[in-house]
Amino acid sequence: MKKVVIATRESRLAMWQAEHVKALLESRLGWQVELLGMTTQGDQILDRSLSKVGGKGLFVKELEVALSEGRADIAVHSLKDVPMDLPEGFALACVLEREDPRDAFVSNQFAGLADLPQGAVVGTSSLRRLVLLKALRPDLVIQPLRGNLDTRLRKLDEGQYQAIVLAAAGLKRLGLESRIRATFEPAQMLPAAGQGALGIEVRADRADLLAALATLAHQPTWLAVTAERTVSRAMGGSCSMPLAAFTQGAAAGGNMQLSAAWGDPATAEAPSGSAAPLAPLVQVKQSAQVRNFAEAEALGEAVAAQLRAGGAVWAGKGQA
Repeated sequence: MKKVVIATRESRLAMWQAEHVKALLESRLGWQVELLGMTTQGDQILDRSLSKVGGKGLFVKELEVALSEGRADIAVHSLKDVPMDLPEGFALACVLEREDPRDAFVSNQFAGLADLPQGAVVGTSSLRRLVLLKALRPDLVIQPLRGNLDTRLRKLDEGQYQAIVLAAAGLKRLGLESRIRATFEPAQMLPAAGQGALGIEVRADRADLLAALATLAHQPTWLAVTAERTVSRAMGGSCSMPLAAFTQGAAAGGNMQLSAAWGDPATAEAPSGSAAPLAPLVQVKQSAQVRNFAEAEALGEAVAAQLRAGGAVWAGKGQA
């Protein structure tokens, strides 16, 4: 019996995700699996937005160190937290079937975004959600919200916010679906690239793991998130850039529609609730037949080119 160790963050949601993969490995592959819980820099730095302290890679770095040192064999990630380009020596072994990719409106007082009073305080530290919320309700005061899922809900319950926006997938995975007052359809608030999907990372030289884990992959999800993540990579891959990318109709061999939206970072940095005119979102969509990773990447590149043609600015190294 093969014994493997999963490196995971120690938040309740991350542990659920690792336990989910553990159960898959045990039932489908017959492996013996242990968990190695770790605290990452992303979990420790809660007083600043990710875009100001190094980006989403702060959630995966310590896990990759554990892989490189041989203390763990695989790492389980929420795919939207994984940088577009993995460090040399690491590979994405598979992507599992996606949970609900939408954003969720969570409030103890109000049933939906339209019900919030003028100037209501809404919590999110996602620049993507910030610019999309401002496009829908310019009057709202958007305040930073960091911490794991339970911490964010506690801050809402303490009255620090009148509403918060979270990923529906995390709430559903932890049995907290009752906290969702409304879900944003993609036409209203386009999800982040990879939102709702789990990825398994390994060292690139572990051919044994790459071959075995490939049997767990959900190919339609993997193709979809590849197209979405390619948009982000082509636009600079920086979490300081408000960018959304989401696919629909991603059945294997079928026609895939990829939508993307880009917001001006200056809009995100404007004082919350200010009356200053907001830069309009750049929104594009394109369809193509996607049967393999090359076609998924080609669609992502084409959509990124459309964004740039519409006025979106590539987040170069100087801006990341």
